[in-house]
Amino acid sequence: MSALAQQHNAINLAQGFPGFSVDQDLIDLVYKYMSKGLNQYSPMVGVLKLREALNLKQQKLHQLYYNPESEITICAGATEAVFSAISAVINEGDDVICFEPVFDIYPPAVHLNKGKLIRIKLKQPHFDYDWEEVKSKINSKTKLIILNSPHNPTGKVLTNEDLNQLANIVKDTNIIVLSDEVYEHIVFDGKQHICLAIHPELKHRTIIVASLGKVFHCTGWRIGYCLAPEKLSAEIRKVHQFVTFSANTAIQYAMAEYLESDQHYLGLPDFFQQKRDFFASRLTNSSFKLLPSEGSYFQLASYSAISQQSDIEFAKMLTIEHGVASIPISCFYADGQDDKIVRFCFAKETNELEVAASRLLRL
Repeated sequence: MSALAQQHNAINLAQGFPGFSVDQDLIDLVYKYMSKGLNQYSPMVGVLKLREALNLKQQKLHQLYYNPESEITICAGATEAVFSAISAVINEGDDVICFEPVFDIYPPAVHLNKGKLIRIKLKQPHFDYDWEEVKSKINSKTKLIILNSPHNPTGKVLTNEDLNQLANIVKDTNIIVLSDEVYEHIVFDGKQHICLAIHPELKHRTIIVASLGKVFHCTGWRIGYCLAPEKLSAEIRKVHQFVTFSANTAIQYAMAEYLESDQHYLGLPDFFQQKRDFFASRLTNSSFKLLPSEGSYFQLASYSAISQQSDIEFAKMLTIEHGVASIPISCFYADGQDDKIVRFCFAKETNELEVAASRLLRL
């Protein structure tokens, strides 16, 4: 869809990346460390200063301690972190539970490692988790449960009750939980992001994946990380070492210094809620029905009052004829479930959102 948007000079609300500039202070920090000559490989597990900064961040936000030496691994983006984590724990024949609509990087990593993907659909209209169905799918082969909160593409945010339900299901098992928390700082309406590892039953079995590229609007810099208990981290590092070995050195040092001010990430909920609310307000009188967005920088919209085209054809038409690119949600389902819903990314400049909304109002 991004390629189609570029081809037709459309506003790209499809691909999930910020459409605004990186803080100049952070750019200057990268330049500072590059100028110091920190341009060669970093330690395989990441620059210690950054790992220490991430531990302090977890302590401040969630009262969780991760040993910087043995439980924090810096990766070349969250995608690599997810791949390394799945590859570290999945063997042939292992069952992996995921939730649809599912972000598209999880299934290929499971399939490549010869695991069996067990897909459970979130329940509409609010994309709730059906924990009874999850419980019914658990068996002796279940090795991993993959969760994503705030959720891409729906914006669903896990609750404390969800954590309790999950904890009861995995108790007395060897099941590992992979928690993709790349949108941890983009939660709206007074809600709080709940890190899965805060639950005492979950911490010792949970791998957390997060992204500094998402947090600081620099997704192209590819800086992600894994937080996991020492034994799990050791296995993840065995994969990471031979996938990328290390992430960008100067950027790691810059991120470590930038993290010294927690205001660089604590202000993100308000910043992105203003974007969400602005975009939603402009579409109030449109024929789209906006679904709740509790977190992330995505807004789902039903177009069933406009067209009965498939969501793929509708998204193409929207891009080519109306100059706004989106993502069809059927692409997040293995069976292509088509509910006449598309996903818009509102992490864009206000003027772009204004123009995009004005075009959408014409439908």
